[in-house]
Amino acid sequence: MPGNSNFDALLSTTLQNYRPTLIDNIFTDRVLLNHLNEKGRVVLEEGGTSIVEPLIYTANDTTSSYSGYDAIDLTPQEGITAAEYDWKQMAASIAISGIEEAKNRGSEAIIKLLNAKIMQAEESIKESLNTMLFSESTPGNGGKDFNGIGWIIDASNTIGGIDPSTNTWWKSTETAAGGALTVAKMATSYTAASKGNDTPDLIITTASAFNQYEALLTANIRYQDVNKANQGFQNLMYKNTPVVYDVTCGAGFMYMLNTKYLKLTGMNNHWFETTDFQNGTVAGVDAKYALILTFGQLTCSNRARQSKVTGITG
Repeated sequence: MPGNSNFDALLSTTLQNYRPTLIDNIFTDRVLLNHLNEKGRVVLEEGGTSIVEPLIYTANDTTSSYSGYDAIDLTPQEGITAAEYDWKQMAASIAISGIEEAKNRGSEAIIKLLNAKIMQAEESIKESLNTMLFSESTPGNGGKDFNGIGWIIDASNTIGGIDPSTNTWWKSTETAAGGALTVAKMATSYTAASKGNDTPDLIITTASAFNQYEALLTANIRYQDVNKANQGFQNLMYKNTPVVYDVTCGAGFMYMLNTKYLKLTGMNNHWFETTDFQNGTVAGVDAKYALILTFGQLTCSNRARQSKVTGITG
C-alpha cells in the first residue's frame, strides 16, 4: 500500500491519544481486573531481569521483654527471602488494508474505521488478559501467558521459584467441596486464608456457584457491596467480603483472594503502549499495522493468605 505520511501520522496520533481511555476500559468491566485496580494492586516498575517480591516467612524472633540493663538479643534476623517472576509479553495488532483505506477516504471516514478497530482490539485485550488471569494450569502458550490465580492458589505448584513442598509457609489452601457448595466449606476456606483481621477481600466464583450461595442465604435478605454494585457487578456478601462471579472462572472453583498480596505488575513504558502505523510490516501484504504492547505479570507475595474451594457441582 503506498505510504501516506499524513494519514499514517493521523492514525498513529489518534491511537496514541486513545491509550489512557484504553487502559481505563481494560480495568472497568472485568471484575478481577477492576478490583485489582481499585485496590491499587496494578503497579508499574521500571524493569529489571525479573519481578522480585520480598517475602517474610517467619516473625522477628529477637523481640522480647527486658528489664533495666538486661542484654537485648542482637541476633541477625533471618526469615526474609524473595519470589522472582519472569516478565510476560502480550500484543494486539490493528491492521488497515489498502482497500479499507481506499474505501474510507478523508480524515473523518478513516478515523471512524480506526475507532472501530481500536474497540475490537480493546475487547480482545480484555478477554485475553482476563482469561490468562483465571487459568488454573501451567501458564498457556508454552508458558508465555501471565500467571493465573488458579495456578498461584494451588497447594503444590512451584511459584516464584519457591517450592511449597519444602517451604510449607508458601502453600495456599484447597478445600474440596465434594458436591454442592455449602457455607461450611466456604468457612473452612475463608478461615484458612485468614490471620486476625488479615482476611480475603474478594471471593470470586462461577455464576452457578454464585447462585448456589445466594440460595443458601436467609430468605429475603441480600447484602451487597455498594461500590461493586455501582460499578455494575452483581455481588453478595460473605462476612465482610464481596462475593462476585465471572464467566471466565473455571467450573467448580471459588477463590478466596487477599489482594493485598497480589499484584498485576507492568513495566513502565511498556504498559499497553502503542506503536506508530507502518506500511510493509508484513512483506507482500497490502496493509499498514500498529501494535499495542504490554509487558507484565501477575505476582503473589503471600500464598498462605489465598485459598480456593474446588469441585463445586450442581
